[in-house]
Amino acid sequence: MSHRPFPGRRSVLRGSLAASAALTLPTALGSAPAFALSGRPRAGWGVQTGDVTCDSGLVWVRSDRPARMIVETSATESFRNARRWHGPLLGAETDFTGTTRLRGLPSGEQIHYRVLLADPDDPRRTGEPVTGTFRTASARRRDGVRFVWSGDLAGQGWGINPDFGGYRIYNAMAALDPDFFLCSGDNIYADGPISASVTLPDGSTWRNITTEEKSKVAETLAEFRGNFRYNLLDENLRRFNAQVPAIIQWDDHEVTNNWYPGEILADSRYTEKNVDVLAARARQAFSEYFPISTLRRPDGRVHRVVHHGPLLDVFVLDMRTYRNANSRDDQSTDPQGILGAEQLNWLKRELARSRAVWKVIASDMPLGLVVPDTGDGQPNIEAVAQGDPGAPLGRELQIAELLRFIKHRRITGTVWLTADVHYTSAQHYQPSRAAFTDFEPFWEFVSGPLNAGAFPANTLDDTFGPERVFIKAPTTANVSPAGGYQFFGEVDIDGDSGELTVRLRESDGTVLFKQVLQPGRVGQ
Repeated sequence: MSHRPFPGRRSVLRGSLAASAALTLPTALGSAPAFALSGRPRAGWGVQTGDVTCDSGLVWVRSDRPARMIVETSATESFRNARRWHGPLLGAETDFTGTTRLRGLPSGEQIHYRVLLADPDDPRRTGEPVTGTFRTASARRRDGVRFVWSGDLAGQGWGINPDFGGYRIYNAMAALDPDFFLCSGDNIYADGPISASVTLPDGSTWRNITTEEKSKVAETLAEFRGNFRYNLLDENLRRFNAQVPAIIQWDDHEVTNNWYPGEILADSRYTEKNVDVLAARARQAFSEYFPISTLRRPDGRVHRVVHHGPLLDVFVLDMRTYRNANSRDDQSTDPQGILGAEQLNWLKRELARSRAVWKVIASDMPLGLVVPDTGDGQPNIEAVAQGDPGAPLGRELQIAELLRFIKHRRITGTVWLTADVHYTSAQHYQPSRAAFTDFEPFWEFVSGPLNAGAFPANTLDDTFGPERVFIKAPTTANVSPAGGYQFFGEVDIDGDSGELTVRLRESDGTVLFKQVLQPGRVGQ
């Protein structure tokens, strides 16, 4: 694969790391110190970029007080001939976060940027700049594409452990020099409090950095915001954010476990029982803490397509906002399904329009793995498959409609990527093994968690004929990151041949499984 080198990474990141020094925590692992309220504005939470295309991208920052966001970009680390972008005024209404859209960028180039925060009353008073870098997508096919994906961060009470090296999986992902990172959901665990220490099965102790907002389930807007800030206390993640753009989607734990619209919680930990109220607060915090191109639209939607040059389109799904209620999922008709009719029509339309060689469908939940929801004591279904190996029922009906559409419209190069189940695996779906046969074969790859409990494998549902070609999962539930089973995936698209190679990797970068896919085939 032809791939451009990453120039001057260490020097590019020095400014970002220096500005993050305010987040250094005391050895007693207490709460993060508050920002000082004197002097110039500071951006101690680092920077990040998102939804980068051939000619555009979003830059994010958080200030410690009201400030005007200014972004400067350049082709060089010296910032010679820098271009200046005037961003929003950062205030309490957005928790002092802000995003600036950069347009008209050169394609296939390394963009160096720095964010300055200016005093609103005196623009000459600016804080120390925070620097980062990213590559725009190339309009030239021969340059190829490489990205990584995973999900599930700070789940099941396993938070930032300095003794363990923090979220060290981000260092292994950065070492591959990816064009971007696809996060498949569960960016936070708003329903998962983090305690100062946990006793491991061998008698040793896992120690967490703790904060007030992570001491209980998130209900208020301030508590949801604090959950997003918690992850940014990790220097590995801040360093990664400064050098790798992200494509972010959400799943259930950004709000609460297995949620669906209209749900009324029975969980005694919550004083606010209306999930729609919690979801609105979570969505606001989510939109404040990630640079996502669609969240500032009037509909505030998460689902979108990110065009990454001639080789790749990424279709980001939202399997939360429009789903029906979790149930036994065995109904014979289901027009709403897990995507909702409007999102399904959008996905069909955008897949049919796509001229990219590869169409990655970023799904926050797997298709053929049975994911139960027994939270209310009922044998309900959380994802798509319900374990009945026969003809499609419930939410499977909507997926069958989509797979049929892909086949009959002759849409090539579709690959499904997901996380959610806290292990890694590769499933191949084949009509000859299936109860529903009106589709073309395709692959689904699962990765994660990034830093959360690992769990045993879910059972397969034969409706779409999945074969588990590879799996690595523990045999016991909620294995800590210290016990292993933390994973990410890599996708490498060769610019010459168009071949797409998937590698499933452990947290240190070790390759566990490799699959090479050929371009130009309907389905895949």
